[in-house]
Amino acid sequence: MQRKRLIVTLAAAAGVVGTAALGLWQVNRAHGKRALQQEHAQRERAPAIDGAQLVARPNGDWHRQPVRLRGRWRPEAQFWLDNRAHDRRAGTILVTPLALEGGGVLWVQRGWQVRQPGQHGVPPWPISPPGVVQVEGYLARQASQAYDLGGPRTGPLRQNLDLGVASREMGLPVLPWVAWQTGPGCAPLQCNWPPPEDGIHKHWGYAVQWFALSALILGLYVWFQHLQPHRAGARSGSTDGSRIERS
Repeated sequence: MQRKRLIVTLAAAAGVVGTAALGLWQVNRAHGKRALQQEHAQRERAPAIDGAQLVARPNGDWHRQPVRLRGRWRPEAQFWLDNRAHDRRAGTILVTPLALEGGGVLWVQRGWQVRQPGQHGVPPWPISPPGVVQVEGYLARQASQAYDLGGPRTGPLRQNLDLGVASREMGLPVLPWVAWQTGPGCAPLQCNWPPPEDGIHKHWGYAVQWFALSALILGLYVWFQHLQPHRAGARSGSTDGSRIERS
């Protein structure tokens, strides 16, 4: 009996400690992502870098860094990202390479447009102004990502931007960043990009679930190993006493 009680106690202790540790891990992840979010927000307020700085340090930590670039569009290599929802409407996102002044090529996520009712296949292309253009926005490691349904990785309509495949198609070395264009230069496309999903609320939700499970294990242990036997013993003693009095 004592051995069984010891095993139950150790199992309950392991369950409480394990679930509480997982809850704390989720809390730490939430705090870490919040700190990263604050860092990105601070970086977004920093002065914009230009193409020369980006080319000089292509592997620098430029995520969410504002940029102000000058170069020429390469519309012959552009394509659409399909199945992109915005304001609860289906649409596509245009991605065009920009040949930077002074060298280097960078993919630019130029903007989103709605799919018109009954429109299928490749949407009409907007005009890419000739000559040198100025592009403002911020840098990210990738373009907009969507669940890959196994769609084509080449051609004018794709599910996602594969930097390696796109670079080989162009036959040119492409910088390992994507500029998300913002401002009036996006017209006629829309480029009021939603903030990236950080998942902080999910971590808090998981933490609450783990802590609740930890409390449940502890509560069940206390109930079945202490309170219920004590109440059963009290009822048994009361019954024995009443029997003695009746006798």
